[in-house]
Amino acid sequence: MNSSTLKIPSREREVSPEEWALRVDLAAAYRLVAAFKWDDLVFTHISARLPGSHDSFLINPYGLTFDEITASSLIKIDAQGNKLDESEFAVNPAGFTIHSAIHAARHDAQCVMHTHALNGIAVSAQKGGVLPISQQSIFVLSNLSYHGYEGVALRDDEKPRLVADLGPSNNFLMLRNHGLLTLGPSVADAFLAMYLFETTCTIQIRAMAGGTELIPVDPRIISTATAQAREATRGVGGGALAWPGLLRRLDRADPSFRT
Repeated sequence: MNSSTLKIPSREREVSPEEWALRVDLAAAYRLVAAFKWDDLVFTHISARLPGSHDSFLINPYGLTFDEITASSLIKIDAQGNKLDESEFAVNPAGFTIHSAIHAARHDAQCVMHTHALNGIAVSAQKGGVLPISQQSIFVLSNLSYHGYEGVALRDDEKPRLVADLGPSNNFLMLRNHGLLTLGPSVADAFLAMYLFETTCTIQIRAMAGGTELIPVDPRIISTATAQAREATRGVGGGALAWPGLLRRLDRADPSFRT
């Protein structure tokens, strides 16, 4: 099955231009997660808060692989998990638990991205967590939180602990023994954060496999990571810089995410 055989009608004329643009970006994020091989069949999720809303968001149809996601296939749900438009697909219950909790608490986050990529899970199982051993790691460590594993995220009583561990401003959350989660004020920013997070973990796994002593980054450098990022991106932001090129890459490979 591929995106051309799903026969999902276009929603472009049913929604506002702002919502459609968000749908296209979110569908692109799913395709990119598949392209970078961070997906876990159908068992992870990315959400985006609807424009002008605090409690409604878009999320993937449960059962579609990420390389099948299109702008029209995304499901609109409210804070209680009720579908706000028609879809033959359900919503991943663990996805709803995690994303509804964070969207309710962090109104600064338009997009929440969660992955089960192998290197991220491997580091999440290491007692020391993320180590300051790469340039990528300094941006993660400057606003990183950890949340202990409580089983598959199906219980409402986990939500306040998840939110408390994330904190009011951090954009990186390592879910112990589980995977990675990032937040961003746009889909592009959440994706770039995940790219940095998973890359940090990949570098760490490879460096530790070398069996030699590692050189840590000076903590004083980590404390200035945010300022360094602003300077390196000339104040535009890394997500905004990288996103147009990533969309062009998708368009060259398969532009059906836009449908």
